[in-house]
Amino acid sequence: MADAGSTLDAPPLKPPLANTSAPRDKEPKEADFEKLRKWQEERIARKLRGEYESAVLHLAEVVNDNLNTPLRLAAIRVEGAVRTRQSFLSALVTPFLPRPVSPSFGASSEPPSTLGDALHTARHLGSLLQETDIFQSVEARLEGSRDFLARPGDVDLVFRTRERGRFYLNTSTQVGNNEGGASATCRVRNAFGSAELFQANLAFATTTRVAFSASLSAPLLPYLPYAPSPSPNPDLSTRGEISVFGHERDNTTFASSFEGVRGLRAAVRTGTPRNGTHEFAYEGVLRHIGNLAPTASISIREAAGPSIKSALSHSFMRDTRDDALLGTRGSYVKLSHELAGLGGDASFYKAEGAAQLARRLVPGVTVSLAAKTGLLWGLDGRPAPFSDRFQLGGPMNVRMFRANGLGPQDGPDSLGGDMYWAAGLSVVSDIPKKPHWPVKLHGFVNLGRLDTRDKSQSLIDNMRESISKPSVGAGVGLVYKLDAVRVEVNFGVPLVASKSDGVRKGIQVGIGLDFL
Repeated sequence: MADAGSTLDAPPLKPPLANTSAPRDKEPKEADFEKLRKWQEERIARKLRGEYESAVLHLAEVVNDNLNTPLRLAAIRVEGAVRTRQSFLSALVTPFLPRPVSPSFGASSEPPSTLGDALHTARHLGSLLQETDIFQSVEARLEGSRDFLARPGDVDLVFRTRERGRFYLNTSTQVGNNEGGASATCRVRNAFGSAELFQANLAFATTTRVAFSASLSAPLLPYLPYAPSPSPNPDLSTRGEISVFGHERDNTTFASSFEGVRGLRAAVRTGTPRNGTHEFAYEGVLRHIGNLAPTASISIREAAGPSIKSALSHSFMRDTRDDALLGTRGSYVKLSHELAGLGGDASFYKAEGAAQLARRLVPGVTVSLAAKTGLLWGLDGRPAPFSDRFQLGGPMNVRMFRANGLGPQDGPDSLGGDMYWAAGLSVVSDIPKKPHWPVKLHGFVNLGRLDTRDKSQSLIDNMRESISKPSVGAGVGLVYKLDAVRVEVNFGVPLVASKSDGVRKGIQVGIGLDFL
């Protein structure tokens, strides 16, 4: 027991473990108002982001725990589609609805559906609506069924949509395929309410003096008047197109003439570029070669006048390149066939093939190997019309030769050929210490040949002779991707050339979309 005279002393107070007088969480000083405001905004944003992520995780857990909960889609509604036909939406929606109840057995023949099935349906149908290119936004939600005959567990899948603008008008200047010009384009999206696209274009250029085209395309879906037959799986990758076109082209640089073209085309396309697209088409074209230059050769004068082509064609294309103009990986394959002779004065079979393979050797250096070939076979014993013959040579295929300068010649004019082949090896590299520049270094070797088929020899002998006598060009230069076109400025020389070839030494400029 303590003594009566003794006093109880309190234990000494100790400071807190953390000093609260200093700013916390990297808080700036009060005097620096702007930094304080920015810090507060970032802090609130981090808090909201954390709450959002927590809510998403919680929602994901709830959904995953209830994926097998019985749930039946009673109806699917699309809201906001004010300019889209109900028959078109029905063609998209109907295959996703459950089958009607069988009157014989009083139950549906399909297995019971769950919440997971409803979510998969919402994802697939939402992607399909986006693919129509009609809607600017598509949002899906599940809500209780409105049907007074609905059973417990029945829900409606509702899409809230917002349609894109229908009309588009644009005027522009453009450069491509070694010519420049101006154009006006008019486009009407969802023209008749079933994802149709109407497009008209008028252009003026240096080589193609005037060109016009108008086309109407639409997806070929089941349950639509123009669809072949109903299908349980809607597929928007199949489209039909009807177009009219025409142009006036200046061919005086290689054929001492002008060419006018007027035509009608109907086509059906199906597939995707990465998996492969097929196109089946019919084309009826009226061509006219006229306005001959005074120096026109006898061959061009004999080819002058009108000609009519009526042809069926098929083409297949598959493109897995990461960039069509400056690809660093992937491949490209295109095969096409054309049969003319269903009317008119052109009767032939034409086949063409093209391939390209791109690979990155080391960071910043890409190698590309490309090849193309074609064969034109007359069916009536007469030479094919001048407009249908192959042309080869120039900055976009066999470089360091004049544009359309390979093959048979008559004086200053290139007459075209019945068979050709071309191959090229290109190496594209970043400029040292400037990998971010859009301009790249370019080195190439091109070879090819254009011939008229010798009917006294077999086709194999013709091909063997053509391959054994190539024209070769090589050089270096710069390549630049300018928006949607590729621009090349090359310096090189023709290494091997035939007597009739038009060569181009020194600097050669190429502007276009499709390079060898």
